[in-house]
Parts: sequence; C-alpha cells; structure tokens
Amino acid sequence: MTRVVLSIGSNLGDRLARLQSVVDGLGDAVLAVSPVYETDPWGGVEQAPFLNAVVIADDPDRDGQAWLRRAQDFEHSAGRVRGERWGPRTLDVDLIACYDDTEVIAREPNLTLPHPLAHLRAFVMVPWLAIEPDARLTVAGGPRPVARLLAELEPADREGVRLSGLTLESAASRESRR
Repeated sequence: MTRVVLSIGSNLGDRLARLQSVVDGLGDAVLAVSPVYETDPWGGVEQAPFLNAVVIADDPDRDGQAWLRRAQDFEHSAGRVRGERWGPRTLDVDLIACYDDTEVIAREPNLTLPHPLAHLRAFVMVPWLAIEPDARLTVAGGPRPVARLLAELEPADREGVRLSGLTLESAASRESRR
C-alpha cells in the first residue's frame, strides 16, 4: 500500500490537539491535511459537536492491516474507550480508502475497504474534497466522484459540516515556514 485517506475526529477534551496528534504521529508520511471542520454528531446519539479533518498519507511499507493498526494506536494513545456506537470519543481515526496502484477493495473480519459508510458522511467527504477535488470512491456499482456522492446527501447533512477556521500543521508545512 502506498496511500491512505484517513478521516479523523474528536468531540471530547482538547479536540484540536487530538487531531494534531495524528498529523504529528504520521510525520513525513503526510501528503495533505484538510482544513478543520466543526460537525454535527452523526448516528443519532445526543452529544457535543466534533472537529473533523481528512489526512492523506503515504507509506509504501504499510498495507491496509498496518494502517488499521496505526489508526488504532492513535486512538489508544488518545485514551479512546470503545463504548456506545457512534457515541462521543476522544479520537476516531477511520481508514476511508487505501491505494496501491488502484483503490484497494478488502472485506476482512476487522477491515472493510473502502469504508462502507464514507459515502453517507458529509464530515468525511467535505474535508476530503478540500484537498483532493477529483477524489473518487468505490461504492456499489463501482468508482464514483466523491463530489457527486456528497451532492446526493440531504442538504441538512452537508450544512452540518462547517469550516472552523482552525488548522492542523504537517511537518512539511511547519518546515516551509522556517
């Protein structure tokens, strides 16, 4: 695997610091980081709003399982406790899509690629399109433009994703300022 699209989110504690911990932890593997969005909770559980972003990273030594372990390591380091489904969390790191030369399709007991709900989540698609406007995602029927998938969501879903004005910095962006 060389490239992964990660959706990161937090609605407990220092939300921005938790998202930044993922970017910092990926280091030089980061290719792009979206703006940070404040988003309404998804899944019907009453809770505080999330901060969400998308990170695109590259590491030729990682396959889908290795990326999944890395994502779970980030969550564990942030004190994530898996409790209520779609409930509040210190940090959520989801693998949205992985690419070798093409998009990887995987159906394993602990990993489904692409993420089976990504095409229903504006909080994934809006930040992803901010850094990869031509993004495509395989859903039933084959690869589709993420912009089209987003347009098919209810307006209220899209409106629930608001640019926050907060930013995350990759190692490369910090280095370029020096």
